Amino acid sequence: METGNITTVTEFVLLGLSNNPQIQVVLFVLFLVIYLLILTENLLMLLVIRADSHLHTPMYFFLSHLSFLDAFYSSIIVPKLLENLLSKWKTISLLGCFTQVFLVIFSGATEACLLSVMAYDRFQAVCYPLLYMVAMDRKVCTGLVGASWAIGMGSSLVNTLLLAQQNFCGPNVIHSFVCELPPVLLLACSDSHMSIASILTTVGVLGFGTLVLLLGSYARIIMTALRINSAMGRSKIFSTCSSHVLVVTIFYGSGVFRYMTPASGSVLEQVLSMQYSVVTPLLNPLIYSLKNQEVKAALRRMLARQPRLTF
Repeated sequence: METGNITTVTEFVLLGLSNNPQIQVVLFVLFLVIYLLILTENLLMLLVIRADSHLHTPMYFFLSHLSFLDAFYSSIIVPKLLENLLSKWKTISLLGCFTQVFLVIFSGATEACLLSVMAYDRFQAVCYPLLYMVAMDRKVCTGLVGASWAIGMGSSLVNTLLLAQQNFCGPNVIHSFVCELPPVLLLACSDSHMSIASILTTVGVLGFGTLVLLLGSYARIIMTALRINSAMGRSKIFSTCSSHVLVVTIFYGSGVFRYMTPASGSVLEQVLSMQYSVVTPLLNPLIYSLKNQEVKAALRRMLARQPRLTF
């Protein structure tokens, strides 16, 4: 659309992962299977946590929100990715792109806060076990989760509103499979310093701020574990927290690097985006269930309660 001598972009083109039709079909099948697995795994985690009273603890309350968030996060990205893999015109409207940007930042910021809250929960459980249920009562847990969602919403709203004030007059090709703030800002014709400063501040405060809380919590946990004389006790503590550390490493390693470096449309950037938007939601339930004896026991109890067919 043209306004005077200025052409205004009304839609963007997502280049996606490949232009080869045969490869696109293979990718479609692959990501469809991955998406179905993500939904199945995370919804199963939610069902197991809700159905088993042994898992009605603060740790699994936070984990249930993480599972819901992972299913939501992948649903923001994968359906549009699947559509574009089969579509000749890989376009997304301006509003649709801004909505995706908003939801991606919202999900990422909320997950960063949730991971920090889960580290604090483990810190209380390991370092102050006698006061744990008092310190982490339902009111505190609900407040921490509510604050995580609210911070994610606020940071996303600020960054998306600043993005919406930019002018886009062409080109309109995004070198990615998803609308994210860094590659979209590359296409802005107006001064984008405010948006860049805002996203860097968001990543700096939320990313590194929550990372400091995480590292502080785990440093105290390690110090407490080393003071325990029992090798079994130390092993139990490290086993409980190892899955969380693995999730944090995957999420922060890819997410912070993706948003703190200038966008260039490189293959590495697409790999990083795939890492925290598709791979992490797929791995999180597997990491928690395969490394957690309580979850596996709860799943066995749930399956044992199912009525058996008789002939």
